[in-house]
Amino acid sequence: MTTPPLSLFEATGIELEYMIVDRETLSVRPIADELLKQVGGGYELEVELGPVAWSNELALHVIEMKTNGPVASLAGVAATFQEHVARIDGLLAPLGARLLPTAMHPWMDPKNELKLWPHENDVIYQTFDRIFDCKGHGWANLQSMHINLPFRGDVEFGQLHAAMRLILPILPALAASSPIVEGKVTGLADTRVNVYRSNSRRVPLVSGLVIPERVFTRADYEDKLLQKIYDAMAPLDPAGILRHEWANARGCIARFQRMAIEIRLLDLQECPAADIAIAQCVVGVLKQLVAEKWCSSETQRAFNEERMLPILIASTHDGDQAKIEDREYLAAFGYDKPGPVRALELWAHLISGLESSGGSLAEWRAPLDVILNEGCLARRILTATGPTPSHDQLRAVYGELAGCLERGESFRAR
Repeated sequence: MTTPPLSLFEATGIELEYMIVDRETLSVRPIADELLKQVGGGYELEVELGPVAWSNELALHVIEMKTNGPVASLAGVAATFQEHVARIDGLLAPLGARLLPTAMHPWMDPKNELKLWPHENDVIYQTFDRIFDCKGHGWANLQSMHINLPFRGDVEFGQLHAAMRLILPILPALAASSPIVEGKVTGLADTRVNVYRSNSRRVPLVSGLVIPERVFTRADYEDKLLQKIYDAMAPLDPAGILRHEWANARGCIARFQRMAIEIRLLDLQECPAADIAIAQCVVGVLKQLVAEKWCSSETQRAFNEERMLPILIASTHDGDQAKIEDREYLAAFGYDKPGPVRALELWAHLISGLESSGGSLAEWRAPLDVILNEGCLARRILTATGPTPSHDQLRAVYGELAGCLERGESFRAR
């Protein structure tokens, strides 16, 4: 008997990507395969360990932890992930390695340090590398949290996709954690999203404008979005190796094989508690958008990607301090104060609304307060490093971030 697809907000799937680095120097260590072999017995793509699964990624220095299937509630998920952080670190310690959080390694040189996953399914990664040259930060050096939310049928797909499109531009304002690349302050709070936007430039349709097109049925999505990607890729991929829905690199992508939409635009934080706090906020706001608390689904669908792109770019550059001037966009979230609005003010409004409407944020309030009071993680990192940090300063600050991950604590600005 086939189990029917889950309906809107009946469950959530979370994925967290971490860097494996040298325990002393913090430089990348491409040993994810050896880590997986310790628990799986071979070079498996994925190892299921009760409520959590570990899996590979394109880069051999990255390991992914994810809920082992969708979960009905995010309560307790951060603690479970934290237990697996400790388990992984325990296995890495004899190898002289550890886990490092945040969305980009602060001094990795991808041209010389990237090693692709060399085992099962390696043809996929080799094809990506042949077409796009993965020896750049947009492929080799980016870690994120993915949120997967289910839908049942076209009506729910359209409602969820409309809401996700609307929230994408302000996600970096809450979650940016990548202000330093190749040892230098980039001037961007979310360098990961910036390089993500251009990593498929050889075939621009693969990522589009990152904010997806206005398509709200499965047939339209497959015909007007996915098919165009496949057609554009065909001359470079005649064997169709990448002819799959996961080749779509927009900020949220439909995964019809599992009847879910996956958000990809959230930088990884310093510990699971901070990631799950952000996930809870995002899911809570999406519920209110789908419920049409502030505006109709039709109003949400009317915002085209070109109109929202400047907001995404501002959030990418300035994080929590990004200025939003589009009054209709702000009104779509129930925000009606005059003048340009800082993105953090909008998020404070949304978080307050979640609490006043009966949503319980008690488990996640502490990491949220750090973000609201001290800024997104990128801002706190820059407070600690200063504008022109030395390598030793970077190693000290990112060593503290690794310590925050081990302890399950927020990184505080000093």
